Amino acid sequence: MCGTVGLFMGCAAVSLCPKQALFARRDDPGGAVDGTGTGAVAWAGAEGAEAVPRAMAGGAGPDAYASPFRNWYERATVRSADRRELGPSAADQGFFAPELVPLASHPLIADLRGERPDIHRDVLVRHLYRYLDFTAKLEHLVVNRTVLGIAHGTIGVRLPEAMRLDAFKIYCDEAYHALSSADLAAQVRRATDVRAELPEVPYFVTRLERYLEETPDDLTALTEILFVIVSETLITAQLSEMGNDRSVVPAVREAVRDHALDEGRHHAYFAVFLRHLWGQLTPATRRRAALRVPRLIRIFTDPDVPSVEREVVGYGFSRDDARRIVTELFPDAAVTAYAKTVSQQTVRHFASVGALDDEQVRAEFAAHGLL
Repeated sequence: MCGTVGLFMGCAAVSLCPKQALFARRDDPGGAVDGTGTGAVAWAGAEGAEAVPRAMAGGAGPDAYASPFRNWYERATVRSADRRELGPSAADQGFFAPELVPLASHPLIADLRGERPDIHRDVLVRHLYRYLDFTAKLEHLVVNRTVLGIAHGTIGVRLPEAMRLDAFKIYCDEAYHALSSADLAAQVRRATDVRAELPEVPYFVTRLERYLEETPDDLTALTEILFVIVSETLITAQLSEMGNDRSVVPAVREAVRDHALDEGRHHAYFAVFLRHLWGQLTPATRRRAALRVPRLIRIFTDPDVPSVEREVVGYGFSRDDARRIVTELFPDAAVTAYAKTVSQQTVRHFASVGALDDEQVRAEFAAHGLL
């Protein structure tokens, strides 16, 4: 595990690590993170400097940037929000919106209420744990790894100074989201005595790790960056559904709303960042990168089937019954429709930089159900 960046997937994308970059510069002041001496990682082509102005938001000059963080010191959750704490009656309230937890409405789960009156609450609590664990590990282990590289200028994308400074703010936001998630999970355990029983490595990290193993070396760092762009431009849509749900215990509802407000700024930032990034890639690399985006979207959006199957077995079902229940909960058509819905804005962002102009790229997006 890299002590500086905190990603336990290993250091295959070490070009994002600020500590490594400092060592490289100490040994070779004119060198790049990847050791090529070009001042950029291998996937940032020579045409990048000429293409940067075209990629600026609004088409302005190389230092133009309308920061979505102008009021960050006053409005960011980490700066302005109270700690979200469960009240004394929290154990008797809803811990997640039932309509967002397919397992809670399955007939076989409902049938258990006679012998296990708390089954509905337990399903919602465990889904909350899954959400909080996903959030904490996404922010700490994936997003902030890339954000550190942006802040310290070690990922080979030339950015206005204001964008690099805003990356420090995103880092603070994401670290606080991880802390808030871990804190809330600990409070829920004390209030309910329901155990999480989640895998140490979240399913989306496992899927991303496998995909990176299949990725050509010269695209590994870029693929991680693209995954962060995807996650940061998808997540606001996912959060917005629950932030105002009065059936959910206030501490959870408020924490989700806090997160959504911060992520709205992050979404705006990464939409601009994508334009900078895309303008600094060679045409060939743009095409190769665009072909990877649909798979990254599905890595993020597809359900954690193994985790839900284990949970169902824990309620006393056989493995075959658990597999059948999960198949009914997550039919392929519904999973694909969900991915298409929550990724619409992400797909628009990639289309806006010309990524979908290529026929093969459009076919790849369509093959993953995203068009």
